[in-house]
Amino acid sequence: MLQQFYLWKWLASGIILGSLFAICFGQYDDDCKLARGGLPATIVAIDEESRNGTILVDNMLIKGTAGGPDPTIELSLKDNVDYWVLLDPIKQMLFLNSTGRVLDRDPPMNIHSIVVQVQCVNKKVGTVIYHEVRIVVRDRNDNSPTFKHESYYATVNELTPVGTTIFTGFAGDNGATDIDDGPNGQIEYVIQYNPDDPTSNDTFEIPLMLTGNVVLRKRLNYEDKTRYFVIIQANDRAQNLNERRTTTTTLTVDVLDGDDLGPMFLPCVLVPNTRDCRPLTYQAAIPELRTPEELNPIIVTPPIQAIDQDRNIQPPSDRPGILYSILVGTPEDYPRFFHMHPRTAELSLLEPVNRDFYQKFDLVIKAAQDNGHPLPAFASLHIEILDENNQSPYFTMPSYQGYILESAPVGATISDSLNLTSPLRIVALDKDIEDVPPGGVPTKDPELHLFLNDYTSVFTVTQTGITRFLTLLQPVDREEQDTYTFSITAFDGVQESRPVVVNIRVMDANDNTPTFPEISYNVYVYTDMSPGDSVIQLTAVDADEGSNGEITYEILVGAQGDFIINKTTGLITIAPGVELIVGRTYALTVQAADNAPPAERRHSICTVYIEVLPPNNQSPPRFPQLMYSLEVSEAMRIGAVLLNLQATDREGDPITYAIENGDPQRVFNLSETTGILTLGKALDRESTDRYILIVTASDGRPDGTSTATVNVVVTDVNDNDPVFDPYLPRNFSVVEEEANAFVGQVRATDADAGINGQVHYSLGNFNNLFRITSNGSIYTSVKLNREVRDYYELVVVATDGAVHPRYSTLTLAIRVLDIDDNSPVFTNSTYTVVVEENLPAGTTFLQIEAKDVDLGANVSYRIRSPEVKHLFALHPFTGVLSLLRSLDYESFPDQEASITFLVEAFDIYGTMPPGIATVTVIVKDMNDYPPVFSKRIYKGMVAPDAVKGTPITFVYAEDADPPGLPASRVRYRVDDVQFPYPASIFDVEEDSGRVITRVNLNEEPTTIFKLVVVAFDDGEPVMSSSATVKILVLHPGEIPRFTQEEYRPPPVSELATRGTMVGVISAAAINQSIVYSIVSGNEEDKFAINNITGVIYVNAPLDYETRTSYVLRVQADSLEVVLANLRVPSKSNTAKVYIEIQDENDHPPVFQKKFYIGGVSEDARMFASVLKVKATDKDTGNYSAMAYRLIIPPIKEGKEGFVVETYTGLIKTAMLFHNMRRFYFKFQVIATDDYGKGLSGKADVLVSVVNQLDMQVIVSNVPPTLVEKKIEDLTEILDRYVQEQIPGAKVVVESIGARRHGDAFSLEDYTKCDLTVYAIDPQTNRAIDRNELFKFLDGKLLDINKDFQPYYGEGGRILEIRTPEAVTSIKKRGESLGYTEGALLALAFIIILCCIPAILVVLVSYRQRQAECTKTARLQSALPAAKPAAPAPAPVAAPPPPPAPPGVHLYEELGDSTMYEMPQYGSRRRLLPPAGQEEYGEVVGEAEEEYEEEEEEAKKMKKVEVREPSEEEVVVTIEKPPAVEPTHTTWKRARIFPMIFKKVRGLADRRGDLEGEEWQRRLEEEDKDYLKLTLEQDEEATESTVESEEETSSDYTEYTETESEFSESETTEEESESETPSEEEESSTPESESESTESEGEKARKNIFLARRRPVPEEVTEVKAKKEPPPEEPEEEPTVEEEPPDEGEESELAPTEEPTDLEPQDITEEGSVESASVAGGVGSEEASESSSSSSESQSGGPWGFQVPEYDRSRDASRRKPPGANAEGYNTAL
Repeated sequence: MLQQFYLWKWLASGIILGSLFAICFGQYDDDCKLARGGLPATIVAIDEESRNGTILVDNMLIKGTAGGPDPTIELSLKDNVDYWVLLDPIKQMLFLNSTGRVLDRDPPMNIHSIVVQVQCVNKKVGTVIYHEVRIVVRDRNDNSPTFKHESYYATVNELTPVGTTIFTGFAGDNGATDIDDGPNGQIEYVIQYNPDDPTSNDTFEIPLMLTGNVVLRKRLNYEDKTRYFVIIQANDRAQNLNERRTTTTTLTVDVLDGDDLGPMFLPCVLVPNTRDCRPLTYQAAIPELRTPEELNPIIVTPPIQAIDQDRNIQPPSDRPGILYSILVGTPEDYPRFFHMHPRTAELSLLEPVNRDFYQKFDLVIKAAQDNGHPLPAFASLHIEILDENNQSPYFTMPSYQGYILESAPVGATISDSLNLTSPLRIVALDKDIEDVPPGGVPTKDPELHLFLNDYTSVFTVTQTGITRFLTLLQPVDREEQDTYTFSITAFDGVQESRPVVVNIRVMDANDNTPTFPEISYNVYVYTDMSPGDSVIQLTAVDADEGSNGEITYEILVGAQGDFIINKTTGLITIAPGVELIVGRTYALTVQAADNAPPAERRHSICTVYIEVLPPNNQSPPRFPQLMYSLEVSEAMRIGAVLLNLQATDREGDPITYAIENGDPQRVFNLSETTGILTLGKALDRESTDRYILIVTASDGRPDGTSTATVNVVVTDVNDNDPVFDPYLPRNFSVVEEEANAFVGQVRATDADAGINGQVHYSLGNFNNLFRITSNGSIYTSVKLNREVRDYYELVVVATDGAVHPRYSTLTLAIRVLDIDDNSPVFTNSTYTVVVEENLPAGTTFLQIEAKDVDLGANVSYRIRSPEVKHLFALHPFTGVLSLLRSLDYESFPDQEASITFLVEAFDIYGTMPPGIATVTVIVKDMNDYPPVFSKRIYKGMVAPDAVKGTPITFVYAEDADPPGLPASRVRYRVDDVQFPYPASIFDVEEDSGRVITRVNLNEEPTTIFKLVVVAFDDGEPVMSSSATVKILVLHPGEIPRFTQEEYRPPPVSELATRGTMVGVISAAAINQSIVYSIVSGNEEDKFAINNITGVIYVNAPLDYETRTSYVLRVQADSLEVVLANLRVPSKSNTAKVYIEIQDENDHPPVFQKKFYIGGVSEDARMFASVLKVKATDKDTGNYSAMAYRLIIPPIKEGKEGFVVETYTGLIKTAMLFHNMRRFYFKFQVIATDDYGKGLSGKADVLVSVVNQLDMQVIVSNVPPTLVEKKIEDLTEILDRYVQEQIPGAKVVVESIGARRHGDAFSLEDYTKCDLTVYAIDPQTNRAIDRNELFKFLDGKLLDINKDFQPYYGEGGRILEIRTPEAVTSIKKRGESLGYTEGALLALAFIIILCCIPAILVVLVSYRQRQAECTKTARLQSALPAAKPAAPAPAPVAAPPPPPAPPGVHLYEELGDSTMYEMPQYGSRRRLLPPAGQEEYGEVVGEAEEEYEEEEEEAKKMKKVEVREPSEEEVVVTIEKPPAVEPTHTTWKRARIFPMIFKKVRGLADRRGDLEGEEWQRRLEEEDKDYLKLTLEQDEEATESTVESEEETSSDYTEYTETESEFSESETTEEESESETPSEEEESSTPESESESTESEGEKARKNIFLARRRPVPEEVTEVKAKKEPPPEEPEEEPTVEEEPPDEGEESELAPTEEPTDLEPQDITEEGSVESASVAGGVGSEEASESSSSSSESQSGGPWGFQVPEYDRSRDASRRKPPGANAEGYNTAL
């Protein structure tokens, strides 16, 4: 019994010791391991050029302590190349060490990543663990792109079509490069605006910015612009547009001239603002009935010439020539008469023209390029047929009257009416040109020369047109001369017209001011004068006429109302009702103004002084004026009234008038009673030109007589003609070729006076040849040419200067004297003659002729070119050319032998230079050499039964004539004269010389035939030679015979190597050695034959895909025949060998595309079709039958994602893609031929997940069925337009259906189609933004419609591109929600205003509430006694941080296609793992926090320690909050915990003064007034008591888009993993085995530890109390029952290790806050609540508690705690 007792005792001791050893060993076994799960390597990122000391890793999270008095681990760095990393082993922090250097990712350092090993030595166990730290150096955009060259150059032809790529010079490394990485190093090219060349950016574009290829955007025109300077900017693709760096270069584009313009005729007069020439008409005139020899070539004015408008086509040899032709013309039979040279445009007359039938020819000439250019030029050619010049020109009017305003400017046209509305038209015609009937309208310009015989310096006449106009050359003054009279003569070159008189009247302009004769007048009036009596008659003179000369008078001042003036006459009278007073004086200012328009009116003034005198009853009659002046024409009629001399008598006595003196001949009559002066006799100015009449007026009293003087001037009338001096000579002579030579002089006089007697000279004809001066001297105007005309009858016209002038004419005879002024002229400027070669010397081949028009000329000829004088001779007088030696065609190097030289003709006695002509002698080749056979006798053999066409032998002949000529071409024929029979059975091929059988032979063996073959050429004359062919007919026994006519060996594999035997042929002959050969069918030399054995073998590689079979023709000949170099084909010695090639699997499948792009919608069903791949194989049969399979990287939970139909290549979905938009999948598709057993090929496949947010709907007006049939072609078109913007992009069709329209798109129209598409960008592997896709397609809608037209049919087009209906409905709902949200905001604002008073009340009562917080000590009674020590809880990983900003992705920079979150350097976050990336493991992230800030906050902690010995310990950590509340937080805050904490602290303070029972009693009493908090067994209870005071930046369970590929269950699992230790860690702890091993209070404390973060090494205050009894006592059970957690729930919460000595645990803080932790056993649920409430968070004010956010979606079935609402928040608070 005792032994058994000791046995059990030792067994128990052993078990206890083993357990203790296992516990101690296990305590240090985890040291050096990572305190986090997931990826073993730590991956962080840092920007290049980061400052020295930048934190790389803030905590390695390696288990164990490296510092302190008892370190458990030792940390050091290994593989720290270049010492870029520094380690703080105590804090487990890594820093950047860049002292004295810069961390540069770019060349030359090229530091892309730094990898170090953190070596951890477990000092307790001795193990060593290495932890890899990978620091990825991120690129910064610190380098600008750099072009390889400073500038670039390109040339482009102006005919290059729009859309052509004209510059690809940036390809490879020739463009811009950027040493930065990723997007910072990717280059985009754009064209910038060039202010110096504003059109360059409109003319060119770079549609594909990544390539930089410059594309022509607008059509070029060399004639507009020949060079462009294109500024091209290269910029990188940094994600921040403001950080992009750029550089520019200049691309110089030279435009080359292309053949885009046709010819143009010269001269070209451009239409304004265009490049088009005005229509051009060439003129020519030929006299009728002249022979072609007399007129050719016809002179055309201007000369016909056309040039190509493209003048700079390079090379010059490509420039086309011009071909001229007459296109059409009238009359239609013009080709009978005219011909135009196609190269020179020389117009020739073919036969004489009779003007009686043809008066003119109107032709359209065409100039076209000789290269077939489709843009010819056209011009008109007008040919006048001139009559014999026997008609003088004539004017259509006998005289012309014109008008001109004296103020008209120089260049004004003379008008034909007073109103100056239409010009004066002068028409001169010539009946030689056109016989216009009276009243008819002329249509032809007679091209007459009109000249004026006077006033040539004042007027000129236009020199072209049927109607001519007179224009002004200098200003005229009517007051100086109001009329101009002169004559105009028309001259046609031979005849002159009679002069026509032109009278031009100068119209008045108001250029003269009215003028009074005196400046002032003195007048006396008498008091007895009555109103209306005349005072004085004022007269002002104005030289103008008409209204400009009409004067209006006006008294301006001084009349004082006593006098008035007649506005018209200027008579001043006494005003009505005025009584004059003696002694008064007046000074009247009188104005005289003309009646011109107000703007042109002129005026002057004078002063009239009036004095009033007493009455005088004895005054005589008074004339109004003392002096009268008038002019009277000598042509005035008798009886005409000249003047009214009425006088006035103040007394009213009768007045008698009389002429007292000045008219002795009684020429004038004066009425005695009225005073009217009239003309009594005719006037003659030539006898008397002035009369001074003294006129009297008497009232009958002796002193009652007054006188007046009348001055009468007799004006001249032009009534005398000029008279030439009859004594001056009338015959003159002048030497030709002298200008301004004096010819002679004439003189004329005129008896009239003044202008009527002024004589002006003019020429009545030949005004263009002669001129006459004002004194009658005649000179030549130009150099006369006697050879044109040697005699002139010159008409001189003498005209007086009258308005209607009178003239006389005189005819002078002028003879032109000859001088030697002409060189001989050849009849042709160019002579071309063809001379046969080998002609003998002395042969005459050409006669030339030249003429000299000078009198007495003696023409002689000679050769001017010395280099040909040894070849040719020219007779000096006859002009005959002859040969001095024979010409040889073959001696010329050119194919066309020709000699060109110059000849000249000169006057032996003359001094003028000789005339020159060109002679071209073309040497005609004559056949010099006959063909020559290579042999005289040829031999051949033939079988006696040879079939028709059997070749026998070849003959060959050569010709020594120059190659390429007909004389050198050799042909063959059989001479059937010498040997007729052989010629009937044999023949020779004309071109090759092969002798063949003409018929099927049946000849006797051993017969020898002779055949004569003739070789001849095509020369002139034909030359030939002959040769003999001897043909031996063999014996049949001498000809081998094949055993078979056809051989069909087994098929030969295409993989057969050289030398592989194909088959054997055999033939037999009598006593002959047989030689085998392949005679046809082996052109590719694929086979060879052993000529002895007949074995056919492979000679070259075969390819079934190139050729599947061969037919060889083999021949067997005797050795004797072969040695004679002959062949004797016959029926028996030839055979066919049919060789079939066997296909082998030697070609792998090839996919139609190397890269397939497809898409799948989020709502796609399982096994929905994605895309179809297809591979082809050049092999046949099973070798081209494909089997497809996919190679897909592993996806979470082993899902395949996609499957492919084995034999169709249709890829389908194998999973659902809900909430996976923007995900993509890359995998490979493998095609294996022979149904999966042969060769394979592969292609890459990209499938991107999309939804309707990525799609656009293309609405067309064609049925969906049509679109579905043509969908592949339509998709290719859409691809092309999208790829113009994004290279490689692929348009994917989502659906094809009827057009949906109406409200909510509920209606369908099957006559139209909705094509839903989206596009995938292969660069991002995701769908192109919907709006971008709209821009790509809508901007090119017109072009797309053009490309769709062949498939849509007539009228089919795209109507619109719209947003899918789902997106539209979402937008509408969003708009409708906007109004509701606005109303809620307004309501919230009102509630806030109302709550302000309540908030103030709460603030006032807050201090009162603080006193009541002490009552929470009652919660302490619920704490149970502590349990035995348990292992310390493992650190719990912090929840994941909010997602990083967009664009910060580590693995994207590393090249991986999956997106990761990336923390900034110095951050405490670590990476969040994407789903399915097990090779990198899990990466956890923490919230951002500044390290330096934590150290400062830690220094502000205040330590207080209160300790009371007791069985139960309650440990409370009290920390003093900082003065300023932190502003940055990402954690939830709870307000209930500060109050609970104060209660606990108060209870702890008072318990020291009370006994346990008293303290328990008070706690139970105070329980009635306060809230009891229940903490659930898992973290749900903790989170249910939390109210969020402010929104955090992101939820813990929020993931980026790339992480959303986790399934819902996976997300929950990851959340639980991020909040609690793993299940493996939990299961390894004994406490997780049963509920009895730990109390619910311990579980509550674990939930408190869940809220803590990094430990802070601060001292804490320990407050110890008496331990509570064990939790087995019933009274210590929780007041609120909770369901025990099941195994799943328990697995979510890992047991936390706790020191056995119950040392206070530090709670991690963020910022400077107070926090408390409770240690010890807990026996009730209330204690669990207290423990939970004792874990404070810094974010809830100074007493906030940090509690992880609860995810409600994790366990909806769990029961909420008492007082919790639907969201899990405790409403009881």
